[in-house]
Amino acid sequence: MSINTRFLIISDTHGLELPEELRPKERVDVAIHCGDMTDGSRIEEYHTALRLLQQVDAPLKLVIPGNHDVSTDERAMRRLVREAFPPLDPDLAVKECSEVRALLTGEQATDHGIHFLEEGTHRFTLANGASLTVYASPYTPAFGNGAFQFEPDSGHDFAIPQDADVVMTHGPPRGILDRVPGSGSVGCGQLFEAVERARPRLHCFGHIHVGWGAKFVAWREEAPPRDGEPPRTHFSAINNNHSAAVASLASVRPGKFDSVETLAEKKTRKEAWEAQGHCDGSFCAHDIHHVIKDKHTVFVNAAIGGPHDERQLPWVVDIELPAAR
Repeated sequence: MSINTRFLIISDTHGLELPEELRPKERVDVAIHCGDMTDGSRIEEYHTALRLLQQVDAPLKLVIPGNHDVSTDERAMRRLVREAFPPLDPDLAVKECSEVRALLTGEQATDHGIHFLEEGTHRFTLANGASLTVYASPYTPAFGNGAFQFEPDSGHDFAIPQDADVVMTHGPPRGILDRVPGSGSVGCGQLFEAVERARPRLHCFGHIHVGWGAKFVAWREEAPPRDGEPPRTHFSAINNNHSAAVASLASVRPGKFDSVETLAEKKTRKEAWEAQGHCDGSFCAHDIHHVIKDKHTVFVNAAIGGPHDERQLPWVVDIELPAAR
C-alpha cells in the first residue's frame, strides 16, 4: 500500500524572513530545509530560521546545516578561530557551537516538530501513516572557509542506504540542477554516484542558487555498477527519453531570444506560482510522471536565494511512500 505524501522543500534562506507571499499557505506532511539557514552564522539568524519553520503547518520538519552555518560545525569554527586576526579565544568555537546546537535541538525546535539532522540515515513514521527513510548530509566540496566541506581529491563517503526514500543534502549532485553560467556543472560527482546507486524517490538540495528548479529522472534499466566497476555519470545513467524538466529559472525569467508569446507565457506562469506562494509538482500514480522506487527520482533544487538575490519560490512536491508496518 502506498500513501500520497506532500513535502515542502526550501533551502538557502540565509537568515531571511520569508515575505508573506512566499510563506506556505497549506498544510504539508513533511517540511524540509536543506541548509544555509544563515548568511553569517549569527545566533539571531538561527532564531529567524526557527521562526520560519515554526510557521510551517507540518507535523514533521527536517533541517540540515549548509556551508554558511559555520557555528554548527565545531571543526570549521576551530579553524576560523585559529586563523583569526587579531587572535580570538580558542574556547569561543566550542562555546558558540554549543549555543547554536542547543538552540536547534532544544524546545524551540522540538515543540514545533523540528528535527536537526546529523549526517546519516533517519527513519520516521508519519502522521499520515506512511513510513519515511531519509538520508541526510550537509557535506559539499570545499570552497572557501565554510562548514562541512571536504577536499574533492580526498572525497566523501555518502553512505546512502538502498531503502532511502528521500535524500536531503546541502549541495547538488553533478549534472543535476547545478549549472553556473561560465562554470558549467559544479555539483558533486561522488554524490551523484551514491544517489544513482540508491535511486531514492526524492533528492532535495540547494547551495547553487541559479540551479533552482526540479527534474523528473528515469534511470536506465541496467543495474547500478557493482564495487570495482567504474561509476556511471549523469551522461550514462539517465534515460533522457523518459525524463523531464519540471521547472527552472529559465521557465520564468526572460531570455535574450524569447518571442513575445514566450515572454507572455513566462509572465503568466510566474504570476500563477507567486499567487499560490510556491512551485509544485505531483509524481503519484495518477500523474503523468509517476515516481517508482529504484526506477525514478525527482530532484529538487529549492534554493530561496541569498540577501542580494531575487527571491525564488519554495517547492511543494507530492510522492508516494510505503505504509508503515
